[in-house]
Amino acid sequence: MLVYTYPILSFIWMMIVFFFLAAVFFTVIWAFIDDFRRRDHSGWAKAGWALLIVILPLLGTLIYLIARPAVVDVDVA
Repeated sequence: MLVYTYPILSFIWMMIVFFFLAAVFFTVIWAFIDDFRRRDHSGWAKAGWALLIVILPLLGTLIYLIARPAVVDVDVA
C-alpha cells in the first residue's frame, strides 16, 4: 500500500482516524449530557434515548441530534 511506503502518509492517516474517533466520543458524551439536562423529556424518554445511544453509539447519537426538538430559550424581562 502507498500509505506504508511513505511513513508520513501513515502518520496523517493515523491522525485522521484519531480525530474522527475523538469527535465521535465527544458527540456521544454531549448527547448524554443534553439528554439528561432536558426538562421536556420524561423519565422514560430519557431512559429510551440513553439506551439507544448505548446500544448504537454513532447511529443513536445521530438519530438523537436529528429528532430532538430545538430548545427555545426566551428571556422574559
